[in-house]
Amino acid sequence: MLDRLEQVANRFRDVQKTLCNPDIMGDLGQYKQLMQELKRLTPIVETYESYNASIAAQAEARMILDDGEADRDFRDLAEEEWERAKEAAERQLQQLKVLLLPRDPNDDKNVILEIRGGAGGEEASLFAGVLFRMYSMYGEFKGWKSEIISANETELGGFKEICFSIEGEGAYSRLKFESGVHRVQRVPETESQGRIHTSTVTVAVLPEAEDVDVEINPTDLQIDTFRSSGAGGQHINKTESAIRITHIPTGTVVECQDERSQYKNKDKAMKVLRSRILQAEQQKQAASIAGERRAQVGSGDRSERIRTYNYPQGRVSDHRIGLTLYKIDAILNGDLDEILDALITADTAEKLQNSEQT
Repeated sequence: MLDRLEQVANRFRDVQKTLCNPDIMGDLGQYKQLMQELKRLTPIVETYESYNASIAAQAEARMILDDGEADRDFRDLAEEEWERAKEAAERQLQQLKVLLLPRDPNDDKNVILEIRGGAGGEEASLFAGVLFRMYSMYGEFKGWKSEIISANETELGGFKEICFSIEGEGAYSRLKFESGVHRVQRVPETESQGRIHTSTVTVAVLPEAEDVDVEINPTDLQIDTFRSSGAGGQHINKTESAIRITHIPTGTVVECQDERSQYKNKDKAMKVLRSRILQAEQQKQAASIAGERRAQVGSGDRSERIRTYNYPQGRVSDHRIGLTLYKIDAILNGDLDEILDALITADTAEKLQNSEQT
């Protein structure tokens, strides 16, 4: 591992040197790529330098302890310093193991979230709206930008399905664990008997694909226009601004009717199409990829779930890590960090354990 850390430190210095070259500003693409690499390498190198300093402090303290002529007070101070340096080195070494774990190449990407009502009819659609609001508010707290791509609303204000993008630093790295079936237990407003109903909503989190990630041949696309449906005023009924794009080789179909501009709808639809195709390709390469959509989302059956939101008890339980929090109102208002931090920590611990066994 120390050899690998030396390689990382050397690469860090090479990147710094390259960025100091004025000519690099002429290639904005390469400059941006190098800045991202520098940002990724910086915490590793800083922790490695701190680790080396702790090892050096240990060695210096050991020299004093081994010096038979040193007085007692001086030796006591050296022993305390040796203990501090030893604890610091052990802590920094553990941090380095985590920092050197293989990164998910999609972690820096923006995300596209698809939320669909599952089992439970109108109640599931209403909760799909609740989850959309939850993720939108979380994005606001993080300073991210959210934008609806397409939505199929119900008469009661829920969503049969809604697709939206979230743009911001670390968006995918934070939200990727949200893919799966979310179960809600509550008394619907339409329930006269006061009985608790159980419904499900499926969430899919896709890393947003860039043009360089997926090459799509325009001849493989079938593009249809149609009039938007739903709320929106007279304009929607008069203009065929909605777009449906079919990727013929894969049969992938994407619709977008949120914008009044046909061009904007097409641009949004292509963004979703690229992301879906990218994810499908990744699934073929590795079934264990975190964004494996079908495995994560499942069928929407009540028995499949990653998380339960129980209104009567005021609790939210994530079944993957056995975490239960009694603050459902705060969570549904976008306070997701405690759950997401726990999921990330559990994932990191599992990867660390696997790396130590190999």
